[in-house]
Amino acid sequence: MNRSTTMLTVASVAIGGILAYAVYFDHKRRTDVNFRKQLRKEKKRVKQSQTPSESGQTATGGVDANDLRSALESVRNEEVPPGPEEKEQYFMKQVGMGEQLCAQGPVFHLPAAMCFYRALRVYPSPVELIVIYEKTVPPPVFQLVMELTNLDVKDRVEGYYTFFPPKAMNVAVETVNVPDGKGGTMSKKVLVVTKDFEAGEVIYQEDPIVAVLDADLQGKGTHCSYCLRQIQDDPLHPESDRLRSVYCSSDCQTQHKAHSQTLLFTLESPLPASMAPEMGGTLREERENAQKAFVEYLIETKKAAPELVARFVARQVSAETAKMLPRGIVPGLASEPVLTDGGEYSLYDHLERLRYLEVNPADNETRVLKDVLQTALPGLEQFLTEERHATFVGKMSYNSYGVYFGEGREDKPETAARPEDAEKHIGTGFYAVSSYISHNCAPSAKPVFPTGTAQLQLMATHALQKGDEISVAYVDVSQHSEETLEVARRRRRMELVRGWRFACSCKRCAEEGLEGDVPPPVQVSSITPAGIQLADGLILPSACIFLDGKVFLWNVPSHLWDGWGREHLSVFETVVPKPEILVFGTGRRMELPPPSIRGYLKEMGIQLDIMDTRNACSTYNLLAEEGRRVAAALLPYTPRPWRS
Repeated sequence: MNRSTTMLTVASVAIGGILAYAVYFDHKRRTDVNFRKQLRKEKKRVKQSQTPSESGQTATGGVDANDLRSALESVRNEEVPPGPEEKEQYFMKQVGMGEQLCAQGPVFHLPAAMCFYRALRVYPSPVELIVIYEKTVPPPVFQLVMELTNLDVKDRVEGYYTFFPPKAMNVAVETVNVPDGKGGTMSKKVLVVTKDFEAGEVIYQEDPIVAVLDADLQGKGTHCSYCLRQIQDDPLHPESDRLRSVYCSSDCQTQHKAHSQTLLFTLESPLPASMAPEMGGTLREERENAQKAFVEYLIETKKAAPELVARFVARQVSAETAKMLPRGIVPGLASEPVLTDGGEYSLYDHLERLRYLEVNPADNETRVLKDVLQTALPGLEQFLTEERHATFVGKMSYNSYGVYFGEGREDKPETAARPEDAEKHIGTGFYAVSSYISHNCAPSAKPVFPTGTAQLQLMATHALQKGDEISVAYVDVSQHSEETLEVARRRRRMELVRGWRFACSCKRCAEEGLEGDVPPPVQVSSITPAGIQLADGLILPSACIFLDGKVFLWNVPSHLWDGWGREHLSVFETVVPKPEILVFGTGRRMELPPPSIRGYLKEMGIQLDIMDTRNACSTYNLLAEEGRRVAAALLPYTPRPWRS
């Protein structure tokens, strides 16, 4: 077995859960002299217990696969100590027993491995402990520990959909093959009903894992910051709250504080007093400044995804803290949503399997959130790498639902952001089960919020039989009074491309499609770090123009808009007929052009549409498919010299 591969596998799974217990454990290692001495003593005892012959062994001792499986099941069925003190004692006891069993020879290798594996289950930094094991535990025993770990990981990954979603929700996740847009197929997870439903029946109801109020409503006192309910009476105002939150009840305030508010927007410790690290005046000031900077960013961007991600991370801390504490130690701490019928899965396990958009958060977005986490619980910021943060934002952006009551609000500010931000919702929620529902322009269900809160109810819009796929409309799929059928179809498909980056291939779109729709000879497949990839697999590493069904290499300055002039777009003066629209992809992020560029194209009667290159690729393909006279000017992620 390749140990490096095994460790990476474990790391990728273990890093997912943020254990608040790690804060306690790390605090003990830093401050408790006896604890540190005992931990070092156990490491030395394990190392000294190795005999020369054991140190040179590489085989697993011929342990039967069935015995290994039985050992894993036995450990799984054992109760894990609930509190940090109990976990500490349990950890030390199991390491000590493993050391003693190692000294008794190969016959006891499997029982020894079981002890070390039990210790691994409660250690807050599994990867760190694996490194210690690799250096101190006899190789045959270490190999068995890793095989137990790999077997457990394999079962968790492959068995997830056995437990999720709960059968009481009347739905299941299935894998189907769908067109990949390149002439082949790809597998996709979809949600299906497990019983028959009539139109108008509620299939299930689901509470959000996290929900946020629209930025323009936050602090106005009109809606509860936790459940999003419209407040009729005087709202509750917390004494200290950086986000100016208000609540419809003391219960909502308590729940919000326990889940995320305390960690993100107050100066209180998110951990119980017995575990909370001390916070002096300087640290308190740093935490306050970090929260102020984060709130300013949320107000400036007016986007839901950054706050959803922050609250999701905070709720992970809350969830793991609740698991390790005795019942009742944190008054009012809400139980976590029941997302599985058994199995040991964290909130991260649910998130990591979902679809997501590849996005690039603003340069300072990751930093301001990491500052909030670091000043609340030092060390917590290490979890939020730039890559993981971007993935979290992409998952929230793709899978969240707008929360609206009745016909929705009429006073929502206009926005040029993603299409769903222009809808009539008052807030946004992230729902674990509903995230698996696909889009269809003739949906079989729709989300409703009849309780006046963020609790989602999924209602069938027409009769469904057991095994039918559930679909909803991600955008407004109605035909407005001023729209022709063609215009309505184009609008909703454009919104899907801009918001979710796919061209809808549903039956309705196909039936309403223009006669003789033929994709252009050259289409864009994707944008990669290597360059712009065409549908036939060819990668163009430098800038290019798609015009009249052909692609041309494009000689432009390496720095965007620096040194650009009319001569760089003069090709559009010679082409007949000129394109109606020029889709301009400016690289990883959208960068607005100088007025001279926009004015030059306007003189030629060409509408300029600026976006990042990934969105530009999808938009160009869709407009070309619709039969529009469209051109695309695409810049790669990394500027490269023009090549003839």
